[in-house]
Amino acid sequence: MEPQRSPLLEVKGNIELKRPLVKASSRLPLPGSRFKRGPDQMEDALEPEKKRTRVLGTTTKFAMSYPRAPALTAVPQTQGQTAAPKVPKRTGPRCSTAVATVLKHQKPGPAVPAKKPGTAPPKPGGKKPSKRPAWDLKGQLCDLNAELKCCRERTQTLDQENQQLRDQLREAQQQATALGAERGTLEGDLASVRAQAEQGKRELGNLRARVLELEELLGTQEGLVQELQKEQSELQEERRGLVIRLEERERRLQASEAALSDSQAEVASLRRETAAQAASLAERGERLHGLEMERRRLHNQLQELKGNIRVFCRVRPVLPGEPTPPPGFLLFPSGPGGPSDPPTHLSLFRSDERRGTLSGMPAAPTRHDFSFDRVFPPGSGQDEVFEEIAMLVQSALDGYPVCIFAYGQTGSGKTFTMEGGPGGDPQVEGLIPRALRHLFSVAGELSSQGWTYSFVASYVEIYNETVRDLLATGTRKGHGGDCEIRRAGPGSEELVVTNARYVPVSCEKEVEALLHLARQNRAVARTAQNERSSRSHSVFQLQISGEHTGRGLQCGAPLSLVDLAGSERLDPGLALGPGERERLRETQAINSSLSTLGLVIMALSNKESHVPYRNSKLTYLLQNSLGGSAKMLMFVNISPLEENVSESLNSLRFASKVNQCVIGTAQANRK
Repeated sequence: MEPQRSPLLEVKGNIELKRPLVKASSRLPLPGSRFKRGPDQMEDALEPEKKRTRVLGTTTKFAMSYPRAPALTAVPQTQGQTAAPKVPKRTGPRCSTAVATVLKHQKPGPAVPAKKPGTAPPKPGGKKPSKRPAWDLKGQLCDLNAELKCCRERTQTLDQENQQLRDQLREAQQQATALGAERGTLEGDLASVRAQAEQGKRELGNLRARVLELEELLGTQEGLVQELQKEQSELQEERRGLVIRLEERERRLQASEAALSDSQAEVASLRRETAAQAASLAERGERLHGLEMERRRLHNQLQELKGNIRVFCRVRPVLPGEPTPPPGFLLFPSGPGGPSDPPTHLSLFRSDERRGTLSGMPAAPTRHDFSFDRVFPPGSGQDEVFEEIAMLVQSALDGYPVCIFAYGQTGSGKTFTMEGGPGGDPQVEGLIPRALRHLFSVAGELSSQGWTYSFVASYVEIYNETVRDLLATGTRKGHGGDCEIRRAGPGSEELVVTNARYVPVSCEKEVEALLHLARQNRAVARTAQNERSSRSHSVFQLQISGEHTGRGLQCGAPLSLVDLAGSERLDPGLALGPGERERLRETQAINSSLSTLGLVIMALSNKESHVPYRNSKLTYLLQNSLGGSAKMLMFVNISPLEENVSESLNSLRFASKVNQCVIGTAQANRK
C-alpha cells in the first residue's frame, strides 16, 4: 500500500503546476539587423549559405538566404528605459508549434549556382580561343561582342538573384512581424499566468493558515478536514470549468476577428462600388447637362424656324344676345395636309350695299384672304391656345426675352385671352396663369439638374401715356404720377418702373392674388362697342433669373405678357354723355401708342439705325422685349360679327404687316 499523502503536499503540488512559461527564442532575423546593406555586401554575406545549399540541396529558401538573428527576447533597450527582468525559458508545445508554423509557410526555392566574376563562359567545342592577329579587327569585334553578351547574361542573372534575395528579405520581414505579434500575445499570456500564480500564492497562504488550524484541530475535527478537501476539489473543478470557458471565449474572439476582417473587406468593396457609382453619377450628370444644352439649342432653332416674330389670329365666339353672322362670312380653309392640319388661313367676306352693278343688282361680296402662323376658330379653347405657345414661354427659362401681346378692337376677347374669364374656372384660365404654372413646373424639373430659378412679377398699365402700378395698395392705389421708366443702373440695359411693386412669386396662388388685385385697379369704361372696355395697356412682366452653382452658369430674361387696349375708330368708339371728351382723349392715346408699336416693329424689320422706342411709353417699356434678341408673338383678336367687319379688316391688315417682318436671330442672356 502507498502511504497516504498529506493535504498540505497536495496543495503544494497543485501550486507547482502554475509556474510561468517562457518563450522559445526565435531563429528568425529581426528587421533592420543585418539586412541594411548594399546588394554587393549582401551577396558576400550570403555566399557561405549558397555554398552550403549546393552541397546539401535540402535547405529551405529562408535558411539559404539569411543568417540567424538574435532571439526575440534580446530586444535592444533605448536610453532612459530600464532593463526588463529576465524571464525563465518557457518550454512546451506552444512555442514549438509557432516555429513549426513558420517553417511550414516557407517555400523552398531553387538553388541558383553562383558564378565567379571575371570567368568567361566556355566556348562551344571546348577549345580555347586563340589570340587573333592585330589586323583581324572583325574577329576582335566578334570576340568583344561575345564577351559583351556574356557580361549582359551575367548581369541579367545577377539581377534575377538580387530580385530573389529581395523577395526573400521581404518575406522574412513579414514573418518577423508575425512572430513579433505572436511574441506580444505570448507576453500577454505570461502576464495572465503570473497574475494567476500570484492569486494561487495568496490562496496558498490562506490554505496554509487553514491547514495549521486544521492540524491543531486534526484530532477532534477530522471530519471537517474531509469536508474542506471536498470543497477544494470543487473549487478546482470550477477552475477547470473557467479555463474551458476562457478557451471557448478565445475561440469565439478569433471567430469574431475573422468575421470583422470579412466585414471590413465587404465595407471596402462597398466603398469601391460607391465610388464607382459616384463616378457614374457624375458622368451621367455631365451627359444630362450636355443633353439639356443640346435641347435648349434645338429648341431655340425650332423657335427660330417658326420665326422670331409670329402672329396668331383668334376669332372669339358669338356671345348670347348677339346676332348670328350670315353663313360664309368667315371661312377657315384647311391646311396642306387636310382637315387634320391646324388652320393657318382666314377668309373674310364683306358686302357693300353702296356698290351695285349696271343692272341694279347688289355687287357680290368682296373676299379678303389672310395667312398667319396659326388661326384659332371660335370653337378653340384656352388650353388649345396655350399649348401652341407653351414652348415659346419655356424659352424664357433658357435666357431669351419673350413678349406676347394681344391686339384687336375693343370687345374682341383680348383680356379673356390673356387673363381668362371670371369665376376661377380652370377651363377658361388665360395665358398669364397658365404660363406661370408651366414655368414653375419646368423650373422644378430642372432643379434636379442643378438649376435654381427665381421669379419676380410686376403689373403696370399705361393709361393716357401715364404709367400706373396695378399692384399698388392703400393710398397709392390709382395714382400713377410717381411711376417713371428708368434704367436699373448706370450702364445697365435693364428697364424698371420706379415706385412700382416687384413681387417675388413661387406658386400659382400668389399669381392669382396679383391678377385679382390688378383687375380691380385697371382702368375700364363703357364704350359704344363694349360695355366694359379696357382703356389702358396692361403689361405683366416676370423677371426670370436662373443659376447653376455647380457649373457657374447664369441666365436671366423677362417674360412680358401684354393686353393692349382696344383699337377703334373715333366715331363708333365714342360714348355719349358727359364723359365724351375723356373717351376721345383715351382713344387718341391708344391709337397713337398702337401706331408707334407698328412703327417700331417696321423699323426693326428694316434694320433701321433709329428705332422710335421713346415715342410711346408702351414701346419704351417693352424695348428689351422687342429688339433683335427677343422672341415676339402677336395675337390678333377679331369679332365674328358682320357689323364689326371694318375694324376686323383693319386689325387683320395690321397683323399681316407684322407677320411679314423679320427681326433677326434671338440671343440668350447668359453669363
